[in-house]
Amino acid sequence: MTTSQNPAAPEVKEEYFLDVPTGVEAETEDEDIPEIERPWNPEQIRVNTKQFSLRNVLDMIDDVSLELAPDFQRGRVWKHVQKSRLIESVLLQIPLPAFYFAEDADGFMRVVDGLQRLSTIHDFVRGGDEKGFALKGLEYLQGTVEGKRFDDLPAPWKRRINNAQIMTHVIDPTTPPDVMYDIFKRINTGGTPLNAQEIRHCMSRDRSRSILKAMTSTGAFNDATNGLGGHTRMNDREMALRFAAFWLHGAEGYAEFGSMDAFLQRTTTMLDDPNAVDDSVVGSLEKSFQRAMENSWIVFGDQAFRKWPQGVESGKYPINRALFEAWAITLCDFEPRDLARRATAIVAKARALMAIDYRYLDAITSSTGDTRRVMYRFEATAEAAEAGR
Repeated sequence: MTTSQNPAAPEVKEEYFLDVPTGVEAETEDEDIPEIERPWNPEQIRVNTKQFSLRNVLDMIDDVSLELAPDFQRGRVWKHVQKSRLIESVLLQIPLPAFYFAEDADGFMRVVDGLQRLSTIHDFVRGGDEKGFALKGLEYLQGTVEGKRFDDLPAPWKRRINNAQIMTHVIDPTTPPDVMYDIFKRINTGGTPLNAQEIRHCMSRDRSRSILKAMTSTGAFNDATNGLGGHTRMNDREMALRFAAFWLHGAEGYAEFGSMDAFLQRTTTMLDDPNAVDDSVVGSLEKSFQRAMENSWIVFGDQAFRKWPQGVESGKYPINRALFEAWAITLCDFEPRDLARRATAIVAKARALMAIDYRYLDAITSSTGDTRRVMYRFEATAEAAEAGR
């Protein structure tokens, strides 16, 4: 393993959402990496355009034939005034931007673009979690409907909302999942675009969601990540998914995919399919993840999965995804007593890697999905975990 002297502390940028730090380090990728690594057959892309009334769409949500991605906190973070002005736009008969739905073979649909807008309209008209909300901060209808809830509106205004027509693009179920995911990445350009895991969550089924939620709802996970469970932008679920992907395929299997997006999307599809990953395998996966979290805490304490190079003796950097996947996979098979005995030596080796090995630091900082960098950080991490033997 080649090393170079680098006494300076690494530059670390934390992700922010709505001006609040997320506790997770931002990943940077080279701009010249193509978004699509292999061309899709255009004949595989099937998107149909349909028109629905809002009443029809709200009925579909209520009878669960259209899913608003349950357990998705990120979709309901609009401020009261933002919600009210969306309703005002509908009342003013201003056409809403098109929505995207993904349909499965049984005719069940899930919202993949427009989640915030439909959640807001459903909350206002049908009650939702907020039991309906009063309109506030309107620009044009202050003297007409300001302060009113849906039930307070005159009948003509209610009809105007219920009869409003929306344009939807429905992704056909015959479209391959990888193509469907890429379509959504391309059209995901709204006010606050979803991140990759939020997209996967919207497009996945309940099985994978439940697995990832169970993995990140344990005390061991929250101890090792300083309470990251229930993360606003689903970074906790992404980390569990990364663990599942490398646990199922191995670091060597990553080369087959060539990009982290493709790797994680394929793993999501597998977790959704009990024929691909049956319940007994899921049980083993969850136990391995639990062991990985417990062992990471034994070795690193509250510095687990964070950059912590030699020479940096105070404070904590945000959690680093690349360190998470490498150390979690590496430590999941060790005996806790063995790690406790060697923890000081392992920590010293790990910190040396982040202080003097430029190649390792690059592998956990930028273009972290590059196959060579993935392989190197797993190799170097595995070697560090043997320290003190």
